[in-house]
Amino acid sequence: MISSAAASVQSHRPPVRDYAKNPVLVYWEMTQACALACRHCRAEAMTMAHPNELTHKESGDLLRQIAAFDKPLPHLILTGGDPLKRADVYDLIDEAKALGLAVSITPSATRELTFQKLIELKARGIESLGLSLDGSCAIRHEAVRGVEGCFDWTMRALEYAGALEIPVQVNTLVSQETVDDLPAIYELLKPLKVMRWSLFFLIAVGRGKMLQPVSPEHGEELMHWIYDLARMAPFAIKTTEAPFYRRVAVNRMRGDGMHSAEMRNASVYRGFGIRDGHGIVFISNRGDIYPAGFLPLAAGNVRTNHLMDVYREAPLFRALHDPDQFEGKCGQCEYRAVCGGSRARAFTHTGNALASDPFCPYQPKVAASCIGK
Repeated sequence: MISSAAASVQSHRPPVRDYAKNPVLVYWEMTQACALACRHCRAEAMTMAHPNELTHKESGDLLRQIAAFDKPLPHLILTGGDPLKRADVYDLIDEAKALGLAVSITPSATRELTFQKLIELKARGIESLGLSLDGSCAIRHEAVRGVEGCFDWTMRALEYAGALEIPVQVNTLVSQETVDDLPAIYELLKPLKVMRWSLFFLIAVGRGKMLQPVSPEHGEELMHWIYDLARMAPFAIKTTEAPFYRRVAVNRMRGDGMHSAEMRNASVYRGFGIRDGHGIVFISNRGDIYPAGFLPLAAGNVRTNHLMDVYREAPLFRALHDPDQFEGKCGQCEYRAVCGGSRARAFTHTGNALASDPFCPYQPKVAASCIGK
């Protein structure tokens, strides 16, 4: 027999789209080169590019592999390092657009991120810009980013993007070092032209091992704060590597008396079911294929494997596509299809990408056998 809670979860399954066949987002780390020295950098970026990064020809081959997926094609996110450090970045954007790919970019906020470069990016058809803001003032932001002046450069880039009407996603790290500053960051962003605020909950890989995550209990409180804030914010708010926000949102929406149709219109609903390796795939600067940038388990390389084959058929990805293969309480949870936990955090803490996400404090209330996928 299915409990009322389980029935509610079933009635709010992810939108009909097969994430096991097609990713929604493809992140391509174009280069490791970057002028910043961020304390939580997954890539442990350097001032120079890796000598074995994908060549221009190999990069074009990668773009064609992405375009081979079924329609709607994945959205390509150019990241790094600093993707603007690639001398051929504009040519590769042109190639991607010619293949029918939507392209966004996450440049580093340095003094080189000029108004003219943003004009060039807009002219090339960039869909949106990703900028990082980890503090409400220079002292706090630069304590994370590691370079004096980058707070002003970030605020300048936000101003330029607004003037050019380029949609912007602002990414903010959530850790013990930044969490108390989140309300002030929100107030700083509120009057600006921001499309989305993405709160990235720390995964302790790369340089991020030097930082401290917030506790599961504090995380649960934050999810309720985010839900309340999202209802009145002038921009969308999302969480990254904290998919249990979806569980909180489902129950809060139910508590608010929302009907199924209203819930499906909520921005958080469109992320239901997407997680590391399922709806998301990451390509390193050297062509390695990962489920996500913070889940460093290579399942192939675009130089020798086709991205679509790896995403659909590699044993690691096949396991990540199926929440019934998850272990511990994540595998028993009635929310496993809409949430699934952070697979990157599970791997970081246990060495097993299918283990439970230790950040989520929820204890499942129904047996896994009670509900289908």
